[in-house]
Amino acid sequence: MESPLHNPALTGRQCGSKVSQMIHAPLPVIWSMVRQFDNPQAYKQFIRSCHLISGYGGAGSVRELRVVSGLPGESSTERLDRLDDDLHVMVFSIVGGDHKLVNYQSTTSLHEEDDGGVGTVVVESYVVDIPADSCREDTCLFADMIIGCNLKSLAKIAEKMACCV
Repeated sequence: MESPLHNPALTGRQCGSKVSQMIHAPLPVIWSMVRQFDNPQAYKQFIRSCHLISGYGGAGSVRELRVVSGLPGESSTERLDRLDDDLHVMVFSIVGGDHKLVNYQSTTSLHEEDDGGVGTVVVESYVVDIPADSCREDTCLFADMIIGCNLKSLAKIAEKMACCV
C-alpha cells in the first residue's frame, strides 16, 4: 500500500501528512463517491455547495466550493489534476479562494483489503504551504482534522450503502 503517490517532496515552508481510513465496504462503492469531483458534498460535511466552473468532472475541471460557516474562509477554487479509474487515484489542487490552505495539493487512493475481506483502505495525503502566522504543527493539525472528518463521513455513508446492496 505504500506508494510514491503519498510521499511528495516538501519545499521551503510546506508541510504535509497522510491520513488513512479502513472502510468496510467494497472499493467500487467507495470509488463511486470519491471520484465525483462535482459532488464532494456527498460525503465531505464541511462543504455547503459545489459547482463546476470549467470542464465536465474529468482531469482539468475546476470547481468552486462554498464551505460551511465556522471554518476559516468562505470559498475554495479547486482543479482536478488527475482522475484514474483503473488505479483509483484522484489528485486535486486548490488554485484560489478565501481560506488558509495555500498551494494545497491532495492525493487520494483506494486499496482493496489484502486478507480477502470486504474492505477498502482509503489514503489521503497532502502538501500545503505553512501560513506566515502559523506553524507546521498547527497547519498539519488543521488539515488532518478536516481530512479525518471527511474520511469518517465517507466510511459511514459507504458502509451504510454496502449493507443495502
